[in-house]
Amino acid sequence: MGWWQINADTLARSRFVVSPLAETFACLKLLHAGVAAHPGERAWLDARLPAYRRRLADDPVTARLVRSGVGREWIADFLTPAPREGETFEEGVARVRAARPAAARADLAVSLGGVLPAALDRDDLPERAAALLEDVWAEAVRPDWERRRRVLEADVVARTAWVGRGGWAAVLDALRPGTRWLGDSRLQINLNPYPPRDLSGAELALVPVTPQRQGWVAWEEPERYAVVYPCTGALADDGARAVPAALGALLGPARAGVLVLLGSPMSTSQLVGVTGQALGSVGRHLRVLLDAGLVERRRAGRSVLYSRTAAGEVLVEAGAGEAGAGRDTGRG
Repeated sequence: MGWWQINADTLARSRFVVSPLAETFACLKLLHAGVAAHPGERAWLDARLPAYRRRLADDPVTARLVRSGVGREWIADFLTPAPREGETFEEGVARVRAARPAAARADLAVSLGGVLPAALDRDDLPERAAALLEDVWAEAVRPDWERRRRVLEADVVARTAWVGRGGWAAVLDALRPGTRWLGDSRLQINLNPYPPRDLSGAELALVPVTPQRQGWVAWEEPERYAVVYPCTGALADDGARAVPAALGALLGPARAGVLVLLGSPMSTSQLVGVTGQALGSVGRHLRVLLDAGLVERRRAGRSVLYSRTAAGEVLVEAGAGEAGAGRDTGRG
């Protein structure tokens, strides 16, 4: 298994970082895999896969670059520079473009077992990778980046509170499948037989992304390392989050929207991040829903998580059923 040695100084300097470039690369990985983790991702893929596949069909060199550099067990290092706090997408992708061609070829050769095919023995690999990431950003991420950012920031708020309750070890132990705090200042980062790395004195960034089942590690030795992990609040597609008209008329659109989101437990801070509503407004909606028996709450450490009750489930499902029954399918 691969593990990192992380001393107290590195833990003290650890930071959560929201990265537009990491989010874009996670979406590229999702497009490459074509396998959804939930209905929201499936709808997202169905809408964007045709254009993505056409783009690669028209550019076989870039298509081979993606197949070679984006694998399950290994990602070519030059594709994933370690995210930096406050970095814009443009600043991040500029670092991909600035990668040395020889380093890019070497990274791909490692992922291919040491042999680089002639089709990839060229100097424009960083430029092609950057151009593809720019296309994914423009077409698939930037249009709803503000919503994605709110979901990511909500995850950061929740995990930062977790650090205060249980310390960094508790947070690192539950980042993503394969990561585990082993004790003795050791963090297991995956199950692969990679040699350990000593992060003494380095910066460690913890970077959430919205696509589920996506994650990787990155580094710029010896000063910067990153663990990219799927955030706790899956980004549902607009249709999945749509508030049924009858439910909105009954509860009010904003309050009904909160109820719809509570199909899985969420904290107040997460709801604020996802909905964009003010803290006071979310609190009032939760109080009304609690009093009506539509949601319940439970304590998890110092946090309070809210979720729908059975009555809330029935109400949401009934509203969705009414919406479906009202559609005209156009069939006789």
